[in-house]
This record gives sequence, structure tokens and C-alpha cells, in this order.
Amino acid sequence: MTYNLKGRVALVTGGSGGIGQQAALALGAAGAYVFVHYHSNAEGARATLEQLETAGGAGLIVGADLTHEEEIVKLVARIQREQGRLDILFNNAGSPVRKALLAECPTDLWREVFEVNVTSAFVLTREVTPLLKASGRGAIVNNLSLSIQSGGAGGAGAYAAAKGALQVMTRTWAKELAPSVRTNAIQPGVIETKHHEVFSTPEKLAEYRSQTPLGRNGQADEVAEAVVFLASDAARFINGAILDINGGRFLR
Repeated sequence: MTYNLKGRVALVTGGSGGIGQQAALALGAAGAYVFVHYHSNAEGARATLEQLETAGGAGLIVGADLTHEEEIVKLVARIQREQGRLDILFNNAGSPVRKALLAECPTDLWREVFEVNVTSAFVLTREVTPLLKASGRGAIVNNLSLSIQSGGAGGAGAYAAAKGALQVMTRTWAKELAPSVRTNAIQPGVIETKHHEVFSTPEKLAEYRSQTPLGRNGQADEVAEAVVFLASDAARFINGAILDINGGRFLR
């Protein structure tokens, strides 16, 4: 009963594949109406929506470049126009863009990484806050990264720093937006999605498996289930939490 999201409206950014796609499907399976956001991969977003609807869910795909504030404003206006409410925001969209060590990292790349991973989430969250507050049980879930703990080795320092900023914002919003909105975050470990097909080698993925007490890397649907939990009434007294989903790879 506590995982029943019927009557609620969710926005998943970066819903074209990987964790975003699985989160959209899981939220839809729990009963939420899901806005599936995409930037460049419209085909992936359509595939997400088709799967959601085949499973009996409902939603709409919405395109926007979240690094442009005017597109965020239009996106929020469309949500307001289509559903008149928003109860759940999953700030999932993000990317390392490309890896570069400190000595080789141009300032423009540093700024782009922060625009993609931090500023976009900041502006979007600010713009949807009135809708989330009006819900009375609004829930924000931010997608972080285990690179916060590892330091972004191998040229992912800018990405780690950006995700670290989003971690701080998670706790700031948890205080600022309560009691009408709860803000939490997931911090995935190595999840076998297209992200790691691009930014990791097969050898690295095997190394990560060997370093993980559970003996494997994660799957996107396992992260999605945690998103549903944090968005649901089952987590109604959880606010400002950072949930590690890494198979025990970084035991504290």
C-alpha cells in the first residue's frame, strides 16, 4: 500500500535509457503518471513510454535542453498545462561529458560539466518547487555517483565535483523545502548501463565486480526500485538521506 503512487505525477529527467528509463517504468508501475524527459534521444524516450503504456501505465514524453533556462521554463509550463500538478521529481539527467585530468581539463569543459550536472538540476528544481509544495507530499530524488567517494579517478574529477555539489544541494533542499517537500538522493555504484559502455572498459567493469562484496555490478532496475521507495509514503520520514546502492563496494 505504501508503494502505491496512484494519482501522483512524476518527472524523470534523462528518461531515454539506463537508470532514467527504468525509474520511469518503475514509477509508472506503482501508479504514477510519468513525464519522460529527453534531450537528444527522442527514440529512447518513445521506447520508454511505449513500455510504460504496454504495462498499463500512463505518461508523456517531453523534450528539453536543461542547460537552457528558457527550455526548463517551457517544460514546467507544459507539465502545469497537461496535468496541473507535480508530486515527484527525479533529477537523473547528467554526464561526465568527457574525461580529462586536471592539467588537461579546459575551463570550458569544467563549466559544461557543472551546467549539465548541477545548474540544470538547480534551475529545474527551483522552477518546479511551487508545484511540489502545492502537492503537500512532494518528493525530490537526486541521482549522485560513487565518484563522490572515489574522487573521480581517471579524469572524472569535474564530474565528481559536480555530483558532490548536488549532494550538498540535496541536504540544503531537504531543510529549505520541508515539510511539504522531502529531498533525498541515491548514490549508485557501478551500474551496467550504456554510461559504462562509453566511460569504462570491459576490463574495468570486471575489476569493479571483483572489488564488490556482492560479487557483481548493479542493474538499472535495482536503482529504480530505490527511487520508487524514496518517492513513496514508505519513506515519509526520510529527508536529506543519501542512499548508497553499490553492493557494499564502499563500506563505511
